[in-house]
Amino acid sequence: MTEREKREAITLKIRKRRQNRDRLARRSMTALALGALLLVPLIAVALFLRSRSVLVAVPLRDLIFGTEWHPTNGAFGFLPFILGTVWVTVLALIIAVPPSLLTAIYLAEYARPRLRAVVNPIIDLLAGIPSVVYGVWGVLTVVPFVGNTVAPILNRSLGAIPLFHNSNPTGYNILSGSLVLAVMVFPFIIAVGQEVIYAVPQGLREASLALGATRWQTVRRVVFRRAWPGVLAAIVLGLSRAFGETMAVLMVVGNVPKVPHSIFDAAYPLPALIANNYGEMMSYPNYEAALMGAALILLLIVLAFNLAARAVLVRWVRSE
Repeated sequence: MTEREKREAITLKIRKRRQNRDRLARRSMTALALGALLLVPLIAVALFLRSRSVLVAVPLRDLIFGTEWHPTNGAFGFLPFILGTVWVTVLALIIAVPPSLLTAIYLAEYARPRLRAVVNPIIDLLAGIPSVVYGVWGVLTVVPFVGNTVAPILNRSLGAIPLFHNSNPTGYNILSGSLVLAVMVFPFIIAVGQEVIYAVPQGLREASLALGATRWQTVRRVVFRRAWPGVLAAIVLGLSRAFGETMAVLMVVGNVPKVPHSIFDAAYPLPALIANNYGEMMSYPNYEAALMGAALILLLIVLAFNLAARAVLVRWVRSE
């Protein structure tokens, strides 16, 4: 074999080795992607199998729309817990979204780099604080503030409206849970919203300013419109975090299994139900299955909200 043939053989061997490595890497990444894709269906199937006994014993309509929760008597009504979760989460987003978006716009469009360098680490720190710390802060600060200050004021001025009627003077209510949850959601919406707004091409801003628009008009009608899909993703991220939060909300929301009618009523969200009761009184028939059913309902609610947001996002992008 000549020297040239040897070099060609070595080159061919190296090329085959690289191709094999590329093929192995591609197959490995494909397997990981499929695993991540199948993770949610596998979790849903596992929860369904563990909750099947209560689904067989109790009609689905009674489970979803039932208002009685007495496991010792075989009554497993999830409606108070579902509505408690929705009340706390929706009110938290109503409180959190406007200031979070305004903060993100200010940091991305108006703040100086030196200020962003100071504020952004603090936002990251807020996102990393354990939820139990937020819960303790809520018990020590938010609950007394709501019970002693906010509730009496709103009850005197808006008490005729059922939404603001105060029949729970303790301060452990939906509003307290929503305030704590809103503070926990702030850093996620601010961080993601700031990045997507900052990523809008600078040329769009310059073109708008060149046409005579003010800076705020440019932000509102050009930048924010272009960044809207990312902003929606930030809100959905906050929604998912709010729906699944357990410890902080559990400590301040009251944990009373009844259908709430006012922001000052105590509530019992689904995550708190699972955290408080799993592992206890499992000798009662279908008790564990009912808790697995609660986890399945929580998973389906979060999945439905994410899919709905994705559908709105896709439709908006196509309409552009």
